[in-house]
Amino acid sequence: QVQLVESGGGLVQPGGSLRLSCAASGFTFSSYFMTWVRQAPGKGPEWVSFISAGGSSTGIADSVKGRFTISRDNAKNALYLQMNRLKPEDTALYYCARGAPWSSDYKDRAYWGRGTQVTVSS
Repeated sequence: QVQLVESGGGLVQPGGSLRLSCAASGFTFSSYFMTWVRQAPGKGPEWVSFISAGGSSTGIADSVKGRFTISRDNAKNALYLQMNRLKPEDTALYYCARGAPWSSDYKDRAYWGRGTQVTVSS
């Protein structure tokens, strides 16, 4: 049974940092692209960043480029998102998802975690 459990969200002031983690189980983590997705209230989901199975290739959305960094540790079945210089518009529920943004897994929301809330406010 595929499980993705996000953690690390919280309330942070503008300009602050957070590191999100995603613990994966129930599948061969090292064989899959992984994606961080966020959804703000009243808006559709937006992919934030993805990383290849081996970690050598990444993609990042323009809205967070230069501020967020994705990484993974395949030995620990873990995915991370380092978020720096946070802005109020980064406020959203952040999900860990199996698959690249163009994959059927991602589009079907087949394997998404439950999310962790990030709120950026003074």
